[in-house]
Amino acid sequence: MRIISRKMLRGFYHQHPDAKAPLDAWFREARKGEWTSPLDVKVLHGTASILKNNRVIFNIGGNKYRLVVWINYRKKIIYIRYVGTHREYDKINAEEI
Repeated sequence: MRIISRKMLRGFYHQHPDAKAPLDAWFREARKGEWTSPLDVKVLHGTASILKNNRVIFNIGGNKYRLVVWINYRKKIIYIRYVGTHREYDKINAEEI
């Protein structure tokens, strides 16, 4: 999978250094992924939440952080839409960002 954009992850873990290892692990795994549907995501990430419009929420760092992505399964592209703390995540609408 192609991931756009890692810059958002880097910016986040510069502010939250403990998020670096779990975000890097997610990035490596997602980049190697061959996700063709939301079911493929759930097989590897059972705790991921599948939303409408191909959005997925990943729990990062033991659910301390949330990562929201939009996936174009046909083109094999993951667009990072949001990364934040669990508390910050509660203030957004993941289906609209």
